[in-house]
Amino acid sequence: MKAAVYHRYGPPDVVAIEEVPKPVPARDEVLVKVRATTVSSGDWRLRSATVPRGFGLLVRLAAGITGPRKGVLGTELAGDVEAVGAGVTRFDVGDRVFALTGAGLGAHAEYRSIRESAALAHIPPKLTYEEAAALSFGGATALYYLRDRTKVQSGERVLINGASGAVGSAAVQLARHFGAVVTGVCSGANADLVRSLGAVQVIDHTERDFTKSAEVWDVIVDTVGNQSFATCERVLAPGGRLGLASGDLGQTIGAMARPSRAGRSVFAGVSPERAEDLRVLAELAEAGAYKPVIDRIYPFDRIVDAHAHVETRRKRGNVVITL
Repeated sequence: MKAAVYHRYGPPDVVAIEEVPKPVPARDEVLVKVRATTVSSGDWRLRSATVPRGFGLLVRLAAGITGPRKGVLGTELAGDVEAVGAGVTRFDVGDRVFALTGAGLGAHAEYRSIRESAALAHIPPKLTYEEAAALSFGGATALYYLRDRTKVQSGERVLINGASGAVGSAAVQLARHFGAVVTGVCSGANADLVRSLGAVQVIDHTERDFTKSAEVWDVIVDTVGNQSFATCERVLAPGGRLGLASGDLGQTIGAMARPSRAGRSVFAGVSPERAEDLRVLAELAEAGAYKPVIDRIYPFDRIVDAHAHVETRRKRGNVVITL
């Protein structure tokens, strides 16, 4: 089978389409024929070894010191079940499914075997493969920070920093679904998009620094990685919560060691990969409450161009690859 492989860290052109062995599903696995996948910010960071401050050595220890141990990137996919292991009970051949492979990677390939118990779910009838492939990375992260960590309540004021990215565009929609009054921070070029997703106010970060605002918010979620408790404290309401979805190592350790500060709370860390979260996102998508934003769609043989576009850090929502 064909896969997009990289053997060293570097610019987009370290990725090339190569022939690799086709996986054979184990007893508890399904084999998915991939129809669509994405190039995410996580793929860019792993491919280029560009990670938040403090994580460099840890990422190299996990991913490979001199070169990647896992040569095929990709954290989310959508496709058809082609084969199932003898112990699989929830999926059948022909099922349309989507998955969050997360740290397991391997979605940038024609086939991917996935454990039945992993973050794998059926695609809702109304969704295309392209939409389903873009559903999970941003959606699962936003769900984790809004529902599980900051526990957004109806009527609360929520600010999403980086509201036009994959996580941010999902967070705006999910916060609105939870009944919040949403403020989005993005560039002026993306203001109309963010309003269309449910933000009642949009702040152009090139013209106004929200941390200097006279307003306060009950919840702030930073998806960019350029904020901290120190910068956000004065605009967090008493009892407010800060979610650092792209925090550096110091912020992550600090949030674990001291989550409560001055009557406010701080959360950081990587969201888990859970099938139940994918099922929630699928239900919301089927109901029209959440629709993944797709910036561009590239064919598989142009995956290098997709990497280059993601590396600009100007993508709107998700960049999808079709196979």
